Amino acid sequence: MASQIEINRAGAEVIHGDDICRKKSIEMLGNLGLPNGILSLEDIDEFGYNKETGFMWLVQKKKNQHTFKTIKQTVSYANEVTAFVEKGKLKNITGVKAKEMLLLVTIAEVYVDEASPENVTFKTGRAFSKSFDATAFALGE
Repeated sequence: MASQIEINRAGAEVIHGDDICRKKSIEMLGNLGLPNGILSLEDIDEFGYNKETGFMWLVQKKKNQHTFKTIKQTVSYANEVTAFVEKGKLKNITGVKAKEMLLLVTIAEVYVDEASPENVTFKTGRAFSKSFDATAFALGE
């Protein structure tokens, strides 16, 4: 079975190299109205975006963890992080887990509601959701 990346690669913009991939992903998050530090990836090898399907992906050299200090939330990022994007939202996310109590919980969706853009909401596949102040996900946090 082909991966989502393989399926969406045809017709996608694909770039390589950490600096340009990081810049492109930050730009995309900003254009979507999401905090630009929400995907704290390191050593990014590839960034891809298929405008027609709304599918984006990031491939980093190795998985990593990042702790957003102001909210004391640790997030784990797999080698491949994928999502379907639309204004204010990343959905059907793969490769992102948040530490909740002693468990790693898979994040399925991240969104910013137009009515309250100061909050970012994270939703699991089990309909559990939690909102945080968007400033916690600014670059450098």
